[in-house]
Amino acid sequence: MLLRLLKDIFSGGNARARGERSALANEHLQRGMSHRSAGRLQDAFAEFKRAAELAPEDADCLYSLAEAAHLAGQPALALEYCAQLRRMAPQLDATDVLQAQIRFEGEHYFQVLKRILEAVQPRTYLEIGVAQGDSLRLVEAPTRAIGVDPEPQLSAPLAENQRVFAETSDAFFASHDVRAELGGLPIDLAFIDGMHHFEFALRDFANVERLATPQSTILIHDVYPLDRVTAERERHRSFWSGDIWRLIVLLKKVRPELSIHTIATAPTGLALVRNLDPGSRLLLERHDPLCKEFLALDYSWIENDMAGKLNLFPNDWAKIRALLG
Repeated sequence: MLLRLLKDIFSGGNARARGERSALANEHLQRGMSHRSAGRLQDAFAEFKRAAELAPEDADCLYSLAEAAHLAGQPALALEYCAQLRRMAPQLDATDVLQAQIRFEGEHYFQVLKRILEAVQPRTYLEIGVAQGDSLRLVEAPTRAIGVDPEPQLSAPLAENQRVFAETSDAFFASHDVRAELGGLPIDLAFIDGMHHFEFALRDFANVERLATPQSTILIHDVYPLDRVTAERERHRSFWSGDIWRLIVLLKKVRPELSIHTIATAPTGLALVRNLDPGSRLLLERHDPLCKEFLALDYSWIENDMAGKLNLFPNDWAKIRALLG
């Protein structure tokens, strides 16, 4: 009887202690958020660290700590916290986004795309995969801009120089005189950001190249995956790049004359391809056997040397600008 009473007392004490630690951790968490909002990153990091120490199983505390470490200029430590967070809360999709932001320094791909548009000043621009139209709206007149997406979800009106065709890219290339749609001009700059499946990106690249010039540029998004899970063909998480990485591997092998650089820009890289050959039909004529060959390639083939296998290039605007000629 006495033993059970003592056990109940100690159990109650432990419960109260856990409650006190939770409340105290929350105080540090809230103070950390205030410091972060005010730009006091080191103070925010210290508060989040204390919160995580008091509540080591709290995913919110650990995520805030990882984010603060990143903002405070400690990427290696931030990635270490992300790894802990992945083990603690494997289904937390926000961890993927944070990891992708941490691993690549410099500007986000959207800003890099904007810089490229301003530097190249293309006569024509083709975008595959429009979504809400944010990137398409970057294209200013007099550039003629066309977007292709089977289900565009435009969040704002387009300008007079911008048009969207609500159909698949395969249907668009098969049923339209693309040069006529572009005022009789070739494609000067293209951005492929459609289906996250390799074979679609392969056909899009081949179709764009035949309508381009040797001086044109093709940009391909989502070519540098975060990890195996988010690089699978089936989508398992909100963050997903699919297997577009296979296209870079394929082009390096069968089209060695191409100039291919994968810019290390968050979240999943941006390939910049030049030295095009509009007369080449290799990719279209060998589409099926090429798909079979490269779909059989396992992710492990790039895992130990991703930078080398995917031609990773610094996210440095001066160096990127030099690639554009």
